[in-house]
Amino acid sequence: MPPNTSPKIGIIGLGTMGLGIAQIFVQAGFFTVATDAQPPARASARQRMSDALNARVTAGKLTPEARDATLSNLHITASLAELAPCDLVIEAIIERLDAKEVLFSELETILAPNAILATNTSSIPVAAIASTAQHPNRILALHFFNPPTAMKLVELAPHAGTSTAALTLAREITEAAGKTVIQCPDRPGFIVNRCARPYYGEALALLEEGHPAEEIDAAMMAAGYRLGPFALIDLIGADINLAATEGLSAAMQNHPRYHVFAALKAQAASGNLGRKSGQGFLYPAQTTAKANPEIALRIEATLINEAAWLLNEGGTTPEGIDTAMKLGLNFPRGPFVALALHTTPKVLTTLQSLAAKAPEALKSRYAPAPYLTR
Repeated sequence: MPPNTSPKIGIIGLGTMGLGIAQIFVQAGFFTVATDAQPPARASARQRMSDALNARVTAGKLTPEARDATLSNLHITASLAELAPCDLVIEAIIERLDAKEVLFSELETILAPNAILATNTSSIPVAAIASTAQHPNRILALHFFNPPTAMKLVELAPHAGTSTAALTLAREITEAAGKTVIQCPDRPGFIVNRCARPYYGEALALLEEGHPAEEIDAAMMAAGYRLGPFALIDLIGADINLAATEGLSAAMQNHPRYHVFAALKAQAASGNLGRKSGQGFLYPAQTTAKANPEIALRIEATLINEAAWLLNEGGTTPEGIDTAMKLGLNFPRGPFVALALHTTPKVLTTLQSLAAKAPEALKSRYAPAPYLTR
């Protein structure tokens, strides 16, 4: 898709995520119209993007000419009406269904009927956002990961009424901007945020059983993971991880697979949130990899099982899940590659053993997905 024939892009929301998404498209040569309801965000957007690009110039990764050409593709506006020529509009506003419904309703009076409306959400059902739209067939999710300029993965989630034409064009445009696009079902957490829960959750279960956090992280690092689960929580922030876990648990009817462990609640309540507070489960201590196959198998077995449950719900593939988990979390392998390494019988035996030892309220946490027992 050559830049001179490129569709026009609209971005709504100029916080860190929205501005990063805008930078992706302007760098790829797409003329991009961007706005934010807050005047200070609009006023500072061009300078913030310029600063980000200047850092790349200083590092020798971008020429000054390419920086100037990139910035020339960005148009900041205070008026939604200026998004009228856009072929794809992505919102990155507050995570509230009512706010997104109001925004899309206004955009539908401005945009052409075949223009695509995309949400960057991963916590609100796309179907819910589309339910009040005049043209629900052009609504979908394009979920970018933070920081969007560095993360290759974009999750593409249609709802049941999204048209094939909208899906195809959204994929083509996003791939032309240099991203790897993985289609996923309109289910809570999409692929990555949902399938990552056992990485944290089973580590917290082990912690509550008396295993030190350092031992657990060391085992996963020895198994090839760049960061152990507690180092990852420390990086994200215990409060952010808790909110994501509670949100997904509520969306999945509080199923035990998404159990909110007391250890995570206590960590968030303590204020020792990780890197941002200076102290976390492990931070600032450094962990050295040390093999513990039993711990690594336990955590990978639950990762495999969650991925298999998602696969059972349709809308994705084993290859798609594996790619998403590797790109979205920098995992060394996806759950289905891990399944091939461990073998299905070994994973099933591990899940059965965990269920037998678990408290009654958590036994169904380890119930195997049909994909594993077929």
